[in-house]
Amino acid sequence: MALTVSAQQDKDASAGEQSLFERVVKLEKKQDYFHLLLNLNNSFDFNQGDGEFRNAKFNMRQIRIEAKGNINETFSFRWRQRLNRNNTPAPDGIDNMPSSSIDVAGIGVKTGDVFSMFLGKQCAAYGGIEFDLNPIEIYEYSDMVDYMSNFLTGANFQFQVHPNHQLQLQILDSRSASMEDMYGVGYEQSKVPLLYTINWNGSFGGVFNTRWSYSIMSQAKGYQSYYLALGNELNLNKFNAFFDVMYMREGIDREGIVSGIVGTNALGGHLNDAQYLSFVLKAQYRFNPKWNVFIQGMLENEGLSKANGPIEKGKYRTAYGYLAGLEFYPLKSSNLHFFLTYVGRNYSYTDRAKAYGNTNYNTNRISLGYIWQLPMF
Repeated sequence: MALTVSAQQDKDASAGEQSLFERVVKLEKKQDYFHLLLNLNNSFDFNQGDGEFRNAKFNMRQIRIEAKGNINETFSFRWRQRLNRNNTPAPDGIDNMPSSSIDVAGIGVKTGDVFSMFLGKQCAAYGGIEFDLNPIEIYEYSDMVDYMSNFLTGANFQFQVHPNHQLQLQILDSRSASMEDMYGVGYEQSKVPLLYTINWNGSFGGVFNTRWSYSIMSQAKGYQSYYLALGNELNLNKFNAFFDVMYMREGIDREGIVSGIVGTNALGGHLNDAQYLSFVLKAQYRFNPKWNVFIQGMLENEGLSKANGPIEKGKYRTAYGYLAGLEFYPLKSSNLHFFLTYVGRNYSYTDRAKAYGNTNYNTNRISLGYIWQLPMF
């Protein structure tokens, strides 16, 4: 079975589904020039922390509008924007784009069966099976992915070296906000602030799939970050599982997690030489065409690879995540599904982190809601 690979986070769950336009006017849309999609994740959440009830509320977690299409065999376009995020371009950003609302805005160029490219704002071609999913499908990201800047401006060159194997070479701006907003004061801007990623997307008979990548980012003059992601997926008819391993070593703590643990406001900037290691394992079973059940676990270690003056190197926090859920697909011809999920998080600090006033804590959430990538046109 040939592998169909496209831009990261481009999983089209509504492919083949009749749009609202077609249903209303009762005409089949016979061209592929324009598709309009509404991505929704809405739930009612019961939140608890350290054994105490916090709140219960309706929460529109995700609302993204998306337009894409193929102009001809060579040129395509795609735009996706998150409607519940600020649309103002970041001050002193280097790409003149909103840093949080616009995910994708650009054109695709395909010159044949082997080579294609995407130019514009896009998702970084990081590896990981979960990272490749549409954000509306995620009930809880790992800390590493949740704190990353994933949507950046640049170019992605794709080489279909085999029907089942694709290589991507991506070059992006390394940031969309100002140096001070990203890292605090005390750092000199790099003359070439770019992110370089090589990505391998592979399929072995459709049973075992890979999403592996390695990235180097120029953060500031004299500071780089390195990111390795290994995504591995197993498909066995009704059963699906994936295991993602992610490791990041940062010259400047771009994630800001360890800097927040230590509390670096008095220093005026983020810590140096932060490192993050994350494991994500998920298994799901579609025991009925309308029903799916899943469990997921996450384990993350967060710390410093080198001392920052009096701030010791070593691990500062271990984060655990555990999820379980039941999904119901009421319509045979639609990706609409209702869900009941439990999400638990536990944060355990080392003694060196507790010296800065941190204490262990946990959170729990039960959510009842729906997810729908609704084809509008």
